[in-house]
Amino acid sequence: MDAAAALNEIAFWLERGRAATFKVQAFRKAAGIIAALDPSEVEARARDGRLKSMKGIGDRTYQVVRQAVDGGVPDYLADLRERSAEPLTTDGSGLYAALRGDLHSHSDWSDGGSPIPLMADAARLLGREYLALTDHSPNLTIANGLSAERLTEQLDVVAGINGSNANGFRLLTGIEVDILESGELDQTPDMLDRLDIVVSSVHSKLRADRATMTRRMLGGIRDPHTNVLGHCTGRLVEGSRGTRPQSEFDAGKVFAACAENNVAVEINSRPERQDPPDDLIQLALDAGCLFSIDSDAHAPGQLDFLQYGAARAAKNNVPAERIITTWPLDRLLKWSKNA
Repeated sequence: MDAAAALNEIAFWLERGRAATFKVQAFRKAAGIIAALDPSEVEARARDGRLKSMKGIGDRTYQVVRQAVDGGVPDYLADLRERSAEPLTTDGSGLYAALRGDLHSHSDWSDGGSPIPLMADAARLLGREYLALTDHSPNLTIANGLSAERLTEQLDVVAGINGSNANGFRLLTGIEVDILESGELDQTPDMLDRLDIVVSSVHSKLRADRATMTRRMLGGIRDPHTNVLGHCTGRLVEGSRGTRPQSEFDAGKVFAACAENNVAVEINSRPERQDPPDDLIQLALDAGCLFSIDSDAHAPGQLDFLQYGAARAAKNNVPAERIITTWPLDRLLKWSKNA
């Protein structure tokens, strides 16, 4: 077995199981070290023990590499595969099977932890037909948001990945763009025109009063570039960042604007977000909104969090035909460009 592939797969299963970040990073780092070496050198260093002295290779990662070059599936990987054979949740399994893609993901170009090709490979292996790469916009400096210049460079990377794919998978160009306090979007209109998918989200001043937040969100929703309203309440219900209450806004006005402007309401699949809460999903349903079940993945293993989003959509009786991530790619792109 390819040693770097084994290390990356271990990291994938650990991410999917919500393991500690430092643990995942140890395997990703080791995979990068191994991938940079000629396979014959990896084998030689593994067999004579020199690999142990390389910075970034620990006892566990060395054991994985050694077993891989010996021709078998490393014990640690085999154990993870066995333990991860069950789905993350059995709720909503029928709806999950209907999902074709994912419109919200991040790479190491902003605050994600993995290179773009690794994210694309993981999505393809999970059976996705498409994945939108939606790194952050420049206002979110804490997340290394992309300037127009950096985003232009990223478009070339995405084109290169799509040019080398022969199995029908498509990596979509996109952005998670900040809705600024003014209600404007944090990227140039010309740049947004070039993208397949625009997810618009509020990331700052989340404790603003109800009227202020409503005006801000309506501005972003009414911008013709917006396709998806991301994690609309901004809440956190668990996880390492602690909890955060949901933002206050006039949900009736916001979801009516989404329906009027053909903007899908995101059902964010991250366990720490579970956004929107159930009562707001019901309001959005009643308003006639479309929905987008998205992973908001910041690492390859998190792409499988779509299972959680599908479970919440099924719990709230969201019809599959109103979920844009069940649509074929040609229908999705026709919608996104004519929304």
